[in-house]
This record gives sequence, C-alpha cells and structure tokens, in this order.
Amino acid sequence: MEIKNYINGKYENPISNEWIDNYCPANGEVYGQIPNSSKADVEKAYCAAKSAFPSWSSTTLEERSRILIKISELLEANLQQFAEAESKDNGKPISLSTQVDIPRSASNFRFFGNAITQFASESHESIGQDAINYTLRQPIGVVGCISPWNLPLYLFTWKIAPAIAAGNCVVAKPSEVTPMTAYLLGNICTEAGLPRGVLNIVHGLGNTTGQAIIEHPDIKAISFTGGTQTGAHIAKVAAPMFKKLSLELGGKNPNIIFADCDYEDMLETTVRSSFSNQGQICLCGSRIFVETSIYDKFKKDFVEKVKTLKVGHPSEAETNIGALVSKEHLKKVLNFIDIAKQEQGKILCGGNKVTVEGYENGYYLQPTVVEVSSDDCRINQEEVFGPVVTIMPFNSEDEVLEMANKVKYGLSATLWTNNLKRTMRMSNQLQVGIVWVNTWMLRDLRTPFGGIKASGVGREGGFEALRFFTEAKNVCIKY
Repeated sequence: MEIKNYINGKYENPISNEWIDNYCPANGEVYGQIPNSSKADVEKAYCAAKSAFPSWSSTTLEERSRILIKISELLEANLQQFAEAESKDNGKPISLSTQVDIPRSASNFRFFGNAITQFASESHESIGQDAINYTLRQPIGVVGCISPWNLPLYLFTWKIAPAIAAGNCVVAKPSEVTPMTAYLLGNICTEAGLPRGVLNIVHGLGNTTGQAIIEHPDIKAISFTGGTQTGAHIAKVAAPMFKKLSLELGGKNPNIIFADCDYEDMLETTVRSSFSNQGQICLCGSRIFVETSIYDKFKKDFVEKVKTLKVGHPSEAETNIGALVSKEHLKKVLNFIDIAKQEQGKILCGGNKVTVEGYENGYYLQPTVVEVSSDDCRINQEEVFGPVVTIMPFNSEDEVLEMANKVKYGLSATLWTNNLKRTMRMSNQLQVGIVWVNTWMLRDLRTPFGGIKASGVGREGGFEALRFFTEAKNVCIKY
C-alpha cells in the first residue's frame, strides 16, 4: 500500500519521490511505502496552512465544533477499518485498538469540539481606576504537531483536535513507523467538511520531515510526544526561535503497593498496567514496589497471572500480547533484559522471543518480570518501553518514596493503599505529573496531562491544551 501526504485537502506524492518501507510487526514483512517528505513538502504544507488560517481562525466556534464532532462520528462509523489498520501497523491486539485506540481518538475530537464552545477568557474590573481589563485568547497561526508510534491515532488526534478547535492550522507528522491511520484520517476530515489546508499531514523520518517542521521559521508552536532525547533536540532547535513548546516525553513510573490495598483489584490492574500495549505506553508502571509483608504472596500471584497472558498474532481475539512495533525496538528491549541479568536481576518469567506459528519473522516477546535487589540498576533507571517490569520489596513509606523519586523521569505514579493520610502525604510528595490511587489509566479528558523533570514541559488535555494553542492578549480600557 502506498501512503501519501495529505496537503491542502488532497493526497500527494513527496516532491523528491523518496519513499520508506513500512513494515508489519506481526510478520516482519514490508506491506507498504510512505513518503520521506523533504523541506519542500513541509513548505508546501505550511503554505496551504497559512492560506487557510485567516478564514479558519474567523470561523464561528459553533462551526468548528460541528466539524470536529462530525469527524468523531465518522471515526466511530469506520471503527473496524481503523482498528484493523492500527493493529496491523502497530502490532497491538485488535481487541485493544477496537476498545481503546479508535474510540479514544473519536472522543478526542468530540471532547475538543465541545470544549471550544465552553472555553472562556477573563475580565478584571479595576475599581477606583475607572478601567476594565479583558483577555483575548487568539489562535497562534500555523502550528506543528508530531506524534509517536505507540498510540498512533490516539495521540495524533490528542494534538490536532485542540489545535484545530482553537482556530489554528496544522502541519502534522505522525510516526514513520505507524503512519496508516493518520493517512486514513485525511478522507474522514474531507468528508466531515474540514476546509482545505486546515490540517496537513506530512509523512517521513524525524531527521528529515520532523526537522523541517521544528526549524521552520513561521511555524510558531510545536507539540511533540516521544522520547526524551528527541525532546531535548527539539527544545535546542525551537527555543532560540521563541516557539511555544509542549513536550510529552518518557516515563519510568513507580507502582507502589501497600499491604492494606484491595489485593485482587490491585493484582488484576497491575498486570494490565505492566503489559498493556506490550508495555509500550509511557504511563505503564514499570517499577513495581511491594510492601515486604505481602511481597512473597504478590510475587507468586503476579508471576502466575503473567504466565497466563497469551502472546499471539494481533488479529486473534484471544491475544493479550501482540508484536512489538519494530525489529529495532525488539532488539533494544532484549538488550535491556540482558543488562538486567548482568546486574544480577532474577528473571521470574519471560525474557525470551516468541515464535508465532505462521508468523515466524514477527517481533514477539514474552512478558517479562525481573526481580531486583536494588533500585540503582539500569533496568530500574532507564526507560525500556516494552513488556518488562521489575519488582522489589520495601519496608517503609520514606524508603519507597525515595526510590520512586530517584529517577530522572516524573510522568506518573500508581499508589495502592486504603490509608487516606498516606494517600495525601505521598500524592503531595511524589515527583510526577499524574498520581493514580487504587486505579490506573482512568482518564478524564478535562484534566491536565504531562510530567516533570525529563518527562516533559507543559500540559495537554482540557483547557490546558486550548491555552497552549492560543496566545493571551490583555486589553485595558479606561472609561
């Protein structure tokens, strides 16, 4: 299948006629090609966006809302097509893309289609000075959105929906590893009546297409989700150009389990928070700390449950763990397992590649549990981003809090306890942007999303996203 750029409402080949092979993770075979777009393609996309901006930015909120909600409805109407494409392109189980990825993508458009009609600015009466101040929230102009491969359409729409809702026009780059659903989205946008040039999708590598977007002098804001190293590079390029930046980066999230938790609920949720999407979610709890008094029981029960997870082809309904996204990523995760062994980590289960009959060249890996004796090991300090978790015991609240905060990342944490005072203390002291207590991945789209330290800059979600994609202008009138 030949994927094309979506520029000014039309599908186009790259100007340079450069192409990249697109692999299916489930069988390791090339099943299509995508453009490796150049500066010329990005410039063409920018010009289309720039031309569309005056009209789109002056469109009524009701009209923008109507179009975004129509896009959400069309995604839902085409759920099966998009779910199958996402599963094939990414390697995730079809059940996951059907139940989570595509419905959430539709929800993103619906949410921001509604949110923009409720997004209000402020006014301040200066009593005694006979003046009033009011704040205008105006769209930035042309913005760049760059999304990752782990939740391809889900996170792509999480950026472009608020950008468009706020009145901006967009030059967007999906991951070159998982381009399919972003490509299909173009047809949906056209059918929904999104004006030409409002959304432009250019495909290609980060060091070509992505670089052209972030260094473009007239693209005024960059919203990026991906690796911390790439985020640092984007900041280095964009900050001296005074672009607005939203960077949602890596995570090494602690899952802290106290003995007073609701044990069965905790156990079931911890399996899910460890291995959902093959562990390829920045929010997965990859460091599991368990209070000593229940550690042995947890270790036994957790390993037993993990061993029942079925690794298989993503299209099979009973598959729990699909294929990792690429051959290179599989090698990276396997290398981390080798490092864990070298650092005296004990492999309690998993750790090996899996051969799925009929798909012998696919990128499959057993869900892996590693018991570690120290939190200082590399497997506990560096982001693996695969179906690998570590477990270790702790004795006190202070001890586990120190370990939880020790890493350079600060995205999320999960806390299992029924002690209210402990919940309040630890939620205040955990150095993360998101704390889940007795749950995981329970998301209200109105809430701010993002991390601290090496996990990023800025917040997405709700009005935070609409604030990012607008500029505030204060007007003071003396009467």
